[in-house]
Amino acid sequence: MNLATKAVIFDWAWTLVDLVDEDDKRPFLKMFGFLRERGINLPDFDDCYQTYRELFYKMIAESRQTHREACFESVLKFLLLYYRIDIAGKATVAEILKIYYREVFSVRKVFPDVLQTLQGLQSADMRMGIISNTTNPPFMKDYERVKMGLDSFFEFSIYSSDVPYRKPHPSIFELAVHYLQLEPREILFVGDSLAHDIAGAQNVGMQAAWINRKGKALPEGIHPDFEVRALTDLLEISCIKMTGEFSDLP
Repeated sequence: MNLATKAVIFDWAWTLVDLVDEDDKRPFLKMFGFLRERGINLPDFDDCYQTYRELFYKMIAESRQTHREACFESVLKFLLLYYRIDIAGKATVAEILKIYYREVFSVRKVFPDVLQTLQGLQSADMRMGIISNTTNPPFMKDYERVKMGLDSFFEFSIYSSDVPYRKPHPSIFELAVHYLQLEPREILFVGDSLAHDIAGAQNVGMQAAWINRKGKALPEGIHPDFEVRALTDLLEISCIKMTGEFSDLP
């Protein structure tokens, strides 16, 4: 990171937060249980779950080609229509999404090197933000950010489920540049995906740091500006001196 760096933008999943368990059946069961408790007539669980997976995972595969995000909320609304599930007066889509995603988020953990890094950057008056590819609705990502104890560090959060395109499309990075009112070269993007984070950020002129916790080999043709094994390495790159005691997340 050169001395002209004025802002650091982070990816979310696998960069700041360990998703731990990506199984979606458990939250789907939780959602069904909530609807049953509200007295709502439901279809066969296995049939509904299979329909969901066939549709949603096809959308996710297509999003990798088109860069248009697949959104779980759209699939949920499709299922309500397809199976004629009448929630009127008994539940709302927002309530169902809260039940689903609170279960999804319940197993996630902040990586142990995150808090110390964010505190160090914050103490050096570094501006910080998030750009995240996600199928989650933005209001639940806001909830997750608060739940994880990271909300106070970031000026802004941009989610692919809330904008036209996902990373590595340049528009999602350009939106952050416009928000910050900085030159792209003054911004460092930090992420775990070489294709989405590193290439995407560099293509708009940002610096890019690859977080490579597992020590993977760097493929030919990809050249991150920095490679770090732990986020705390960013503090050494930026010549930020860590002072004081940093508390661990509860």
